[in-house]
Amino acid sequence: MMGLMASEETRTVETRTAMTPTERGAAATSTPETTPGAGRPRAWATRLVVVGIMLSALNLRPAITSLGALLEEVRDGLGMSGSVAGLLTSVPPLCFAVFGVMAPRLSRRFGPAAVVCAGMAAIATGLVIRPFVGNTAGFLAASALALMGIAVSNVLMPVIVKRWFPDRVGSMTGLYSMALAAGTSLAAALTVPLTDAMGGNWKSGLVVWATIAAAAVLPWLPLLRERGPADVQVQETAPEAPEQQAPLRLTRSRTAWSLAVFFGLQATAAYITMGWMPQIFRDAGVPAGTAGVLLAVTMVMGVPLAFVIPRVASRLPHQGPIVLVLGVCGLVGYAGLYLAPSGGSWAWAVLLGVSNCSFPLALTMVGMRARSGPGVAQLSAFAQSTGYLISIPGPLLVGVLYQQSGGWGVPIALMAALMVPQMVVGFMAGRDRTVEDEATH
Repeated sequence: MMGLMASEETRTVETRTAMTPTERGAAATSTPETTPGAGRPRAWATRLVVVGIMLSALNLRPAITSLGALLEEVRDGLGMSGSVAGLLTSVPPLCFAVFGVMAPRLSRRFGPAAVVCAGMAAIATGLVIRPFVGNTAGFLAASALALMGIAVSNVLMPVIVKRWFPDRVGSMTGLYSMALAAGTSLAAALTVPLTDAMGGNWKSGLVVWATIAAAAVLPWLPLLRERGPADVQVQETAPEAPEQQAPLRLTRSRTAWSLAVFFGLQATAAYITMGWMPQIFRDAGVPAGTAGVLLAVTMVMGVPLAFVIPRVASRLPHQGPIVLVLGVCGLVGYAGLYLAPSGGSWAWAVLLGVSNCSFPLALTMVGMRARSGPGVAQLSAFAQSTGYLISIPGPLLVGVLYQQSGGWGVPIALMAALMVPQMVVGFMAGRDRTVEDEATH
């Protein structure tokens, strides 16, 4: 894994442009011969990028799932109503939409490594501050700071993978998606036990996750001036073509819109799950610690599947069938939550965990639906920012419906209903085409 280098991609930009998405997927599965070159990134830098990607991915969800595990305690401590708690669970997609769109511009000015490094520092700072501000407004502001760091890192992870590992997009996307799922599940499973071990104070249980974010800053510091293989090939083959290419008119691309809506609906399901699923189980009589473990089970399903799904998806000309399988798992899981939330809790947690693997699939499709690194950056920003905007009302609406109806029947029905259009647009986004073909006509 540490020795992955790109060499076959140093062919002309015209040749790369002529490749179809299927051909690029096939190329990603081959192992190219490594040719020496003065401009090739140093081996230590490539290894450090892998470490940085993995550590950063570990930090992209604990700020959210640690809060989900202690949401009842935080609500009581800060005096939140159910509606305000719903607003709190809607803050992540709002921040991802607002700040994620800034990532490509920041990346062009400072470089993706510098932006991700700053993002990890923002996550650490926000997580240190938010438990101790003492009021809801301050808690939201500190959470927004951490989520700003997550937002720019979310967008730039596919860019860094494309830049440093252009011939291993599926494998590297799988690795960082696996690390992301691991961080998500660890925070869900360990937050309550850590809180109990530290005296039962929810503030201590939340602040502990800042340490991992601080550690993730370190690998990026030596990489601030390093260039990936894709940068080297751009300079050696067509210096001005990829970086100077005109911005794509992604609003003209049906594929871009399908991918954005798919991203938004899967994010809606994910943030409802992370924010509310422990409370659903607790209201059904499941102990708080077990409810956190059940959320961890949902999240940990993404560890193996987040590695497998991108690799499988990158070899297929159409990713639609995978979308449908994941959607069916989600529908069955929601039906179980409605009919027997306590009795079949472990089965529903597993099924919803499988369904949540739409996230690494969406990231993989971002890398496959654009030809060049800059194209991936634009598509990633468009799909994620638009998608997270779409997902903002979901968690908030669930909180309102829960409070108004006095139970989980109506909110769960909403979750299941949203899964149907997610399957439709995901199937459309999985078609074998690129946004460049659609956005330039």
